[in-house]
Amino acid sequence: MIDAAFSLPKRPRGVWLLRAIGLFKLVKALFLIAAAISVFNLLHKDIGNVVLTWAHRFHIAPGNILVEHLLEKLLTVTRRQLIVTGAVLLAYAAMFLVEGIGLLLLKHWAEWMTVITTSGLIPFETYEIIHHPTWLKAAAMLINVVLAVYLAVHVRREALEAKRERQLNPT
Repeated sequence: MIDAAFSLPKRPRGVWLLRAIGLFKLVKALFLIAAAISVFNLLHKDIGNVVLTWAHRFHIAPGNILVEHLLEKLLTVTRRQLIVTGAVLLAYAAMFLVEGIGLLLLKHWAEWMTVITTSGLIPFETYEIIHHPTWLKAAAMLINVVLAVYLAVHVRREALEAKRERQLNPT
């Protein structure tokens, strides 16, 4: 009786892929946390000097058009925008942490959460590809669509198998 309470659910199919997706979500969360920390660190610094320092580290001439364009954009960023950006990055990181840990633990709710959150981003990605197309955006969207479809099919198949098993073995 006690062993049944602490045993993992029987999941023979697709376990390695679910765990790989979970690991991928955790890596994304770590990158988002690092990005949020970087954004919050900018609150106490002169953004122009930071850009020039990085340009110097990468041996990019200060008069470079890309550096100048980046400086133009960044010098208009307000303190409030930095705080909101950092908070949004942390919120996404929290979501990815929950999804990733849930998928690693093979939790059914995490599979559904991943389907919903991944599918929910597709309209925004579509808009971005239409208005600002790049190969990187198209590749990211393709990966998200494939993951969402795979997980939706997987979750639905698992639900049907569980229902069938309950019908065969009522307790």
